[in-house]
Amino acid sequence: MLAAGIMLESVSDQIVRVSILAVPLLLGLTCHELAHGLVALSLGDPTAKLAGRLTMNPLRHLDPMGTIAFILASIGWAKPVPVNAMYFKRPMRDMMLVSLAGPGANFALALLFAGAFHLLLPLALANPELRSVLHPLVLIGQAGVVVNLMLAFFNLLPIPPLDGSNILAWALPDRLAYSYLALGRYGFMLLLGLLIVSQLLGLSLLGSLIFPPVGFVSGLLGVPL
Repeated sequence: MLAAGIMLESVSDQIVRVSILAVPLLLGLTCHELAHGLVALSLGDPTAKLAGRLTMNPLRHLDPMGTIAFILASIGWAKPVPVNAMYFKRPMRDMMLVSLAGPGANFALALLFAGAFHLLLPLALANPELRSVLHPLVLIGQAGVVVNLMLAFFNLLPIPPLDGSNILAWALPDRLAYSYLALGRYGFMLLLGLLIVSQLLGLSLLGSLIFPPVGFVSGLLGVPL
C-alpha cells in the first residue's frame, strides 16, 4: 500500500510521477484485493463474490481515504474485500491464508514487472529511435517492482487491520488474538495520522520499516530503487 515520493515537487514533476505510479499502483491494489477474495472463495466464503469484488475493475476496489493518502503522501490502499470467517472450517488458519494471498499477489507482480524491466531496458538502450516510447515503459516496470514490494511489505506489518495482523493472530492464543484484532477499527486512522505527521516533520516512520526489505528484494531482482 505504499509508494515512495517527494512532497516538494513541481506540478509537472508531480504529474509525471503520478502517471508512472498509477498503472502499477492500481494493478497492485486490484490484484491484492482480488487475491484475498479468490482464496476466501476457495475456502468456502462467497462474500466477496456476492459483493461483486472478484473483478479486475480497480474502481470496485478504490478506497477514498487511501486515494487521498496517495495524493498527499504517495501512500495508497484499497477498500478491503469483505470476508466472513463464519464460513471457514478453521477461522484463524483460513484468515491467515486469505491474508497471505494479498502480499503474495504483490510479490508475483513484482517478479512480472522485473521481467518487463529487464526485457525493455536493453531494447530502449539499443534503439534510440524508440527510446521516447520505451523509456516510460521501463520506468513503469521499475516502479511496478518497487510499488508492489512496498504494498507487500506494508501489508505484512502486524498493525490491525493490515494482513500481517491476521498472520500474527493465527500464532496467538484465541482470546488474545481476538482482542488484538479488535484494534483494527482504529488502524487506518492511526496509519493515516502517522503518514501525515511523518510528512510534516520530514520523517519516514513507516518507511524505516519498509524500505530496507524493499531495497534488499529489489536488489535481488536487479531493479534499482
